[in-house]
Amino acid sequence: MRTFAIALCALGSSAAASSASAGSIAPAPRRTTSQEVYTRAELRRGIAGFYDESSALWESVWGEHMHHGYYPKGGARKDHKQAQVDMIEAVLSWAGVGTPGSRPPRSVLDVGCGIGGSSRHLARKYGCEATGVTLSPKQAARANALATAQGLGERVRFRVADALALPFSRGQFDLVWSLESGEHMPDKAAFVSELARVCRPGGKVIIVTWCTRDLAAGETSLRPNEERLLRRINEAFFLPAWCSVGEYTRLLRSNGLTRVQRADWTDEISAFWPAVIGTALRPSGLIGLARAGLTTARGALVMPLMIRGYRMGLIKFGLVTAEKPKPWWQLV
Repeated sequence: MRTFAIALCALGSSAAASSASAGSIAPAPRRTTSQEVYTRAELRRGIAGFYDESSALWESVWGEHMHHGYYPKGGARKDHKQAQVDMIEAVLSWAGVGTPGSRPPRSVLDVGCGIGGSSRHLARKYGCEATGVTLSPKQAARANALATAQGLGERVRFRVADALALPFSRGQFDLVWSLESGEHMPDKAAFVSELARVCRPGGKVIIVTWCTRDLAAGETSLRPNEERLLRRINEAFFLPAWCSVGEYTRLLRSNGLTRVQRADWTDEISAFWPAVIGTALRPSGLIGLARAGLTTARGALVMPLMIRGYRMGLIKFGLVTAEKPKPWWQLV
């Protein structure tokens, strides 16, 4: 599943990035929040139900990739479906996957796979096997059908699974990939721990997700108006409490991962929002919204709050990546 699909379906469809290498581990600030709306069980049911309801609408308008597009250096006029493919390629390049001299991944796990667009793209690009997991049975079925139709059924498979309790062995995947699903995870520590667990020593974890700004020195929480804004978004989009990019980097390090990098691509995705609104105002978009159901319609009313959150500097489009170190006996 891809959280951005909530935003786009809700509307009727739906400078180079800065990065910092891992340095010393800063102590995590004590953080309080009033963002929680749902219990974990309610989130699980709500997420699965939403994507069961809305994925077909998303695919009919935006295709198989259920995430933001990438618009570097003012490239707002590019084809928006191509921008979604460009997002995958830009993330891979930024994270150093398949760079000259490195071995491309042979096995990929796509956590929160939607209808499998990223998984199939990665399988074609690297000739690897890919596995995708989602909470939505309809998404998993559609993803498998598309893999078969595209001649990838032997190498790409999808199943229903909980990202907080992945049904895979320790160290099973070379690349563990999560593109816009981390924001749905009610326990970010368990989420990152599971990604690290199933990553092979020498492999890489990549998380691209909606985040909040980092807390300033002396802050123990976001400002009250920021908390209220996020709570309203969470209610409509079935989200738990948010976390910052800085919190993700600390979680990666606490799980023993190294070479941690982070980036903020908020500017690089900003051109996608006008495209979403334009789609919604077309007759086909309005008809699709009317047919999608009450949950999707409720999300439409809240969408302007996401835009407000980006503009006020509260919401960030964050990237983090890290490597799982090899044990010493593999290095000698």
